[in-house]
Amino acid sequence: MTTSTESVQNTHMSEKLRELHGALIEIVSVMNRPQRDEQMVREAGISLDRALFPLLVAVERLGPIGVVELADRAGRDYTTVSRQVAKLESLDLVERRGSAADRRVREAIISPKGKAMTDRVDVARERIGRAIFERWDEHDFHELVRLMRKFAEDIGGSAGEMQDEGGPQAG
Repeated sequence: MTTSTESVQNTHMSEKLRELHGALIEIVSVMNRPQRDEQMVREAGISLDRALFPLLVAVERLGPIGVVELADRAGRDYTTVSRQVAKLESLDLVERRGSAADRRVREAIISPKGKAMTDRVDVARERIGRAIFERWDEHDFHELVRLMRKFAEDIGGSAGEMQDEGGPQAG
């Protein structure tokens, strides 16, 4: 039997989870806008197709990474991502090599030219981020970073469990 206090806490938790989910949808929607990538490319002063930009950054952050995992993380079709990684390779921004763990897998890693490009993106991202957080209290900013890191680690672990159980991945 649940007490009235537990019911209130459950209702409050449900409301807050719904609010959190709404905030995450809003953040992801903004982050996924093509205009956002175009702005970042312009800010960084680089020349790169908008469709290739998030893949280049993902290879730099997550690499070495196989195309299947990269496609999964990007929410794109494997064949599309494979073509786009090949284009990044032709631009000398990434290199592809066989995986040490599984010879059937070809992994993408950032090239020196690609790293120089993502370094410019990082500088632009910091400029934009500083403008967003300039009015934030330093403690609040540090807490946001700490809690987002904690949330990312926890949701990353639970996402795999949901997938194994056949549950939803996002949304």
